[in-house]
Amino acid sequence: MSGKRFAKMKTSAVLFVGLLAVASCRGGDGAAPKEGAGGIKVDFGVTKEACPQATDKSKGCIYLGTISDLTEGPFKTLAVPITDAQKAFWKRVNDRGGIGGYEVDVTTYVKDNKYNPQIHNQVYQEIKGKILALTQTLGSPTTVAILPDLESSQVVSVPASWTSLWGFKEVVLESGTNYCVESMNTVDYAVDKLGVKSVMAVHLAGDYGDDAAAGAKMAAEKRGLSFENVTTQSGQDNQGGAIDAVVSKKPDLVILTTGPTDAAVIVGQAAARGYKGKFIGTSPTWNPGLLKSPAAPAIKALYMQSAPWKAWPTESVGHTAMRAALPGVTPNDGYTAGWVWAYPLKAALDKAAANKDLTRAGLLNAVRQLTSVDYEGMLPSGAGNFSASAQDALFRQSLIYRPDDAAPTGVTLVEDFFTGPTAKDFKFEKPCYQ
Repeated sequence: MSGKRFAKMKTSAVLFVGLLAVASCRGGDGAAPKEGAGGIKVDFGVTKEACPQATDKSKGCIYLGTISDLTEGPFKTLAVPITDAQKAFWKRVNDRGGIGGYEVDVTTYVKDNKYNPQIHNQVYQEIKGKILALTQTLGSPTTVAILPDLESSQVVSVPASWTSLWGFKEVVLESGTNYCVESMNTVDYAVDKLGVKSVMAVHLAGDYGDDAAAGAKMAAEKRGLSFENVTTQSGQDNQGGAIDAVVSKKPDLVILTTGPTDAAVIVGQAAARGYKGKFIGTSPTWNPGLLKSPAAPAIKALYMQSAPWKAWPTESVGHTAMRAALPGVTPNDGYTAGWVWAYPLKAALDKAAANKDLTRAGLLNAVRQLTSVDYEGMLPSGAGNFSASAQDALFRQSLIYRPDDAAPTGVTLVEDFFTGPTAKDFKFEKPCYQ
């Protein structure tokens, strides 16, 4: 048993251990494995028949599901590009020969969660029996709603989120640093480069905002700063309390963990009421549309952006491939995120196919064998270790950007990949927000 597997299983209830043991014996959900193309063992979501939009009709098909915030939730401006980028990523995989005699379909089973945990679970149940894995499950609280089922059914999934919980969940293939470490690094950067003495975390409740706030608090305590914690709700009309707190307390730094629309309201109105400190938003807080909003002058004056990887225009093999696969789109780092997130699942599928086992259990076993993932330069070497303990596998580097009208996605790099002293010394033994 690998160190990471042991560390992750320790965090689950005894009941889950029993469920996993049963599931391992029955292929995760009761389907008997059968022989597929090329003598590869398969069960769910893998057919000898070609994908509906196959490049090569002689190949079989691996069906992957997508559950995202596509119409009316707070992250739709990120989620639509994330989803389109993943379609382009897997088309590139298919154009280059597919995986083990199969092509990959990520267009048949795409569902909208409206950023609602109940809807997320409902649409997951609709597609679950037809897919091998999830190439996207957007949101931390929404994914938590299906997590027990993902674990008991051995459905490997790619989150469109960065909560520290994923470091302890075998079925979840996270990429980049989590909100907790990102916020630690941000506070350390602000102390060392901006001279801040006081920090406030303004954030949505739940695994997203609470995780970032926990990291900010840990860094503030380590660096001897005062710290304030302010929870808010999503929605333009719900930010009055957060704005009042920022304006009255006047922290040197606000770590902002909301949706982009909420961020525009908070930054714009706090600035209008005389706040002159610095906001640094965690990655999902940003959208280039903020530079066209009424809050744009305040955003340019007071706001910076932390990030788990480099933005759209970066020169790397992966970034270049992404741009080539998405010609004519308006640049948005939702595309960058969607593309980066797909690499670990591709690596796991390649490994499972080489092992001649594309069952759900076989894919999970392949995940346990991944010591690194080739992100084609979009993340530094050493990222994507799913075989080590949570502590050893944790990716601790993040970046800082600033708003820039001239940049393709509205931000320009200020600080390249770095690990602050708080994250460097951090003992990752449980999800930060717990």
